[in-house]
Amino acid sequence: QGQLVESGGGLVQPGGSLRLSCAASGSIFSGTMFRIYAMGWYRQAPGKERELVAGISTSGSTNYADSVKGRFTISRDNAKKTVYLQMNNLKPEDAAVYYCNAYLASISSSTWGQGTQVTVSS
Repeated sequence: QGQLVESGGGLVQPGGSLRLSCAASGSIFSGTMFRIYAMGWYRQAPGKERELVAGISTSGSTNYADSVKGRFTISRDNAKKTVYLQMNNLKPEDAAVYYCNAYLASISSSTWGQGTQVTVSS
């Protein structure tokens, strides 16, 4: 099985920055397997549906929600089996629980982390 563990969340003032990390472990990510997973960051605010924030493919191409373009950057380090989300110029509307996702397209398999809370408030 596999496990994703997010970290880096917390309380930040509007305009501030946070860097989220998601570390993968377990048999499904063993060896070089991590690199064949597309990775994504999602978020869910109270009363709202979970939404895709940023994604990074196995080749390193990225995509972002319109609301975060120019402010957030997703990256991955396959050697460390970790994906990052650099969040700059945070706004109150960015507050949510942020979840990491690993997706293996060949078998339509999706693995989720437990989430990390991001609070943006003065």
